[in-house]
Amino acid sequence: MSIRTISAAAVADAVERLCIQANTCLPADVKAALDAAEAAEPWPLAKETLGLLQKNLCTAADKELPICQDTGMACVFVELGRDARIDGDLQAAIDEGVRRGYEKGYLRKSITADPLKRVNTGDNTPAFVTLHLAEGDRCRITVAPKGAGSENMSRLAMLKPADGVQGVKDFVLDTVRQAGANPCPPIVLGVGIGGSFDKCAALAKEALLRPLDQPNPDPYYAALEAELKDAVNAMGIGPQGFGGRTTCLGVAIRQMPTHVACLPVAVNVSCHVTRRASAEL
Repeated sequence: MSIRTISAAAVADAVERLCIQANTCLPADVKAALDAAEAAEPWPLAKETLGLLQKNLCTAADKELPICQDTGMACVFVELGRDARIDGDLQAAIDEGVRRGYEKGYLRKSITADPLKRVNTGDNTPAFVTLHLAEGDRCRITVAPKGAGSENMSRLAMLKPADGVQGVKDFVLDTVRQAGANPCPPIVLGVGIGGSFDKCAALAKEALLRPLDQPNPDPYYAALEAELKDAVNAMGIGPQGFGGRTTCLGVAIRQMPTHVACLPVAVNVSCHVTRRASAEL
């Protein structure tokens, strides 16, 4: 069996490009969801607000400027083929790419070296890396910058199994209700169900990587996603909290097995600037 070698330098170069791309160009599926929301929004102030958000997106892409001033923590997801190896330190290579990308793109550096001492690292490192093994000899890298405004509205609960699906629905809707206008709606919700305390949170974050135009492959969860989206939009929070029909652009659920005595659920809230960009090496 031959093992394909991927240089650490190639990883750093890819991450550098992706940091800039993700922060300046909204993914096509998120842009399409905003287009559809603006076209369908009946409330004049909400429709005008969505139009202003669209204008901001176009200006950012045209001038290669950040879509949002909070250019986020660099959440990097790596799918590494079992028949591939990185020639060097993967974390160091990704950090180098983040360091260069945030400097070259004039992106705000927001990472503190310690959560309590609050001293900025000055280069937006370290990146927060999630590594998964995959089939083949390729390496797929996704950079998903995550701002604090929406991240701070995210929650996790260890429900009782008896709470069932209604308990999950209530928790998701209560999370949105508590968040209100703080996460810059219209929002995207990543929901994790099952696993352990830590796995559930990871599921919610990774759910945000699924394009909005791709429903859950499981019909049961696809129906639950649609129901939750409709319920959130019925709250009337609206774009930027000004009221209207458009509060949520999409809900994505990821689920996995859990302990018989557990029902963990996590909601990772994302704003209308749900950013991600991918490359394959």
